[in-house]
Amino acid sequence: MAEITTFDAPVYSAQGTTKSNQRLPETFFDGTVNVPVMHQAVKAFLANRRQGTAKTKTRGEVTGGNQKPWKQKGTGRARQGSIRAPNWPGGGKVFGPIPRAYTQIVPKQTRALARKSAFNARARENSVVLVEAFDIKKPSTKVMLALFAKLGISDKKVLVLTDGVKPNVYLSTRNLQNAHVMPYTDASTYHVLWSDVVIIESSALSASTATDAEAPAKVARAPKSAKKTTAATTEA
Repeated sequence: MAEITTFDAPVYSAQGTTKSNQRLPETFFDGTVNVPVMHQAVKAFLANRRQGTAKTKTRGEVTGGNQKPWKQKGTGRARQGSIRAPNWPGGGKVFGPIPRAYTQIVPKQTRALARKSAFNARARENSVVLVEAFDIKKPSTKVMLALFAKLGISDKKVLVLTDGVKPNVYLSTRNLQNAHVMPYTDASTYHVLWSDVVIIESSALSASTATDAEAPAKVARAPKSAKKTTAATTEA
């Protein structure tokens, strides 16, 4: 059995003051980095964002061309049946794009493994930072810029993961080109790998760990034949 790797992350206040180091929960940060699974998840994420609305007209959809441009024989030119044929300028397109769906379905467990691998990849690079709480009273881009400056990440792509929806944090960061804010539970493999540094609100990790620990175990269901047998015995 592979040995579980543990990671520590620095903890800061919302103002950028250094507090201490905290052990990241082994449930999510155990050193697992599965590159093929991450590639599959990111490829599916980008494919699912495609609209698939590209469309060109075929010969039968182009207006006009109902009449033969010239008679079949006697002109010395090649025979033509319509000025909307693909070999004519303005004619229909052959094998052009048509509306289609680019949707790729990735199993839930595969997505979870890819997301976990992405977080572990950032943890290996010491690029995971914890913040005690984002107690921003009103939207202020200056506050977030000051925090990034104190953390020394002003020139990097930053992913800020909050504990639930925090409108003030989002509004304070939306004007920053290299920063993205979302709830911790909404972060995908693509978002984590896009960033150079991941800032996580401490309470978000604690809530996710507690939810995972309190998840009820799956109860094995009795086979249908056993249920029928039990019902027959009771009626007898």
